[in-house]
Amino acid sequence: MDQKHASSPLAGAVHDLATEVVLALRSGDHLATVCGAAGIDEENRTGIAAVRVIGADLLLPSVLYGRHPHPGDVAVLDRAVREFPPKPDAPAATAWSHWHMISTLQRMAPPAPGATAPGTYAEPDAAWLEEAPWQAFTHQLSVLAPLAVPATPSAVQRAAASRAVDLSRGFVRAVRRRDWLQAAGAGRWLAAIGGEPATLGLDRGLDFVELMGGHDPRVTLHVRAARLMAEARAR
Repeated sequence: MDQKHASSPLAGAVHDLATEVVLALRSGDHLATVCGAAGIDEENRTGIAAVRVIGADLLLPSVLYGRHPHPGDVAVLDRAVREFPPKPDAPAATAWSHWHMISTLQRMAPPAPGATAPGTYAEPDAAWLEEAPWQAFTHQLSVLAPLAVPATPSAVQRAAASRAVDLSRGFVRAVRRRDWLQAAGAGRWLAAIGGEPATLGLDRGLDFVELMGGHDPRVTLHVRAARLMAEARAR
């Protein structure tokens, strides 16, 4: 692990995981294990916590390329779901991330006959997003950027689709504030849902975000996901 990128063991593990996801997105290699490449297994508690931070994006290469995920990655994501359930008073973003991890596991890697599933988790409430000011709306959506994937309808995705102009304003604001991670997350949502003003110049904006914020692999992850989804929509 390159310690200059890590202020703590957890931050370092998140950095390494995100880097491996980016490499898999670039190569399209669905046979490689993201967790294995990052040195994380089911017994590595720091690694499991890092997977909880990355969320369902651990399986993003398989989701976007339509391929089966590596069993090792499925096992670690399943462990993260079981080890770190949201508390009753958890923030809405934490509850949504947990819901999305479970729904991604159920969709991409249903349990084998006789195996114990991670359980069900009702879709959380998203009514608060409808009335949120566009600045707060963009912030919350950027935190929930892993939900910005094709063919995964949710109340968050519907809220994003109904407020594409607000997301576009938030994208521009984040770029001006040099908040590259928020900009990348907002750009990923716009690529997933469409509807942004033509004057936004999303493609060039994402290029700039990656150039300026590419030292953070989470920024690159969101930008790469946005490009893959935009390419799929254009076909």
